[in-house]
Amino acid sequence: MSPGNAHPYSWSAIINGCYDGKEISKQGYPAVSTYLDVNRDTLGLPDAVVSHVWTQDRKISESIAKTTNIAKVVDNLADMIGEVDAIILARDDPENHTAMAQPFINAGIPIFIDKPLVITEDELKWFSKENANGKLIMSCSSMRYANECRTAKTEFENLGKLELVTATGKKDWIKYGVHILEALFALLDDPVPVSVKHIGKPQKDSVYIELENGILVIVNIFMHISGTFQVSLFGEKNWRLVEIKNSYSMFRDTIIEFLRSVKEGKSRLEFHKTENIIRTLIAGKESLEQGGKTIIMKRN
Repeated sequence: MSPGNAHPYSWSAIINGCYDGKEISKQGYPAVSTYLDVNRDTLGLPDAVVSHVWTQDRKISESIAKTTNIAKVVDNLADMIGEVDAIILARDDPENHTAMAQPFINAGIPIFIDKPLVITEDELKWFSKENANGKLIMSCSSMRYANECRTAKTEFENLGKLELVTATGKKDWIKYGVHILEALFALLDDPVPVSVKHIGKPQKDSVYIELENGILVIVNIFMHISGTFQVSLFGEKNWRLVEIKNSYSMFRDTIIEFLRSVKEGKSRLEFHKTENIIRTLIAGKESLEQGGKTIIMKRN
């Protein structure tokens, strides 16, 4: 469980259909308890159960298990191999994803990896190779399945030809920029980025992304601002503001898509879409490190 990321609690509750709101709040996540309370009638997913849990701290594991009725706490990651049908790696620290995912991928166990998948090209190539070899690897931000964005897509005809898309979010480029990139790419039918240029500075990230279809995207991720994730779509005929607020809905739909993938034996989210987003994320980081240099995106 990575710092500040309550997904092990909330996702286990969504799947298993039960939770202890007081315990979750005591651990520092009252907002999670609130949205679970509001959506209590839709908790629990058929044909699936979170049966095992591991974290870096036995006490945290036991808290998650007690809170969401998980039967078995394990002391080592690899202890799950042979006992589970699939794995959710619910950590958002990409520097640890490869090492933690590798035992399960090597064992052929389907895996969902929380965003961002990785933040280096070499690790992305490793996951791409394993995917090409038939391993079931799914990774994304849940904002790919945001209902607010899907509603906006039904109104595209009213906007006319899109020329500009702007997006705003809070916190940092790596862990939270990936949220807005996922929402944007899904909203725009996963376009191909051709160049990325970072014109901001650390904790005040402003990134220009030029897409192959001619649309310019401007993403602003600032550490110390308030507000929701927002996307503005500007077309020749009209414009539309999208506010992304419903975390519970997007989490639930993401989990459902992973469970469907496991049943079907293949990820329902094509890996090249994840690659596009992670390469854009890496390019933004590299552009900042190189003083705002424009990074030309290479074809896969």
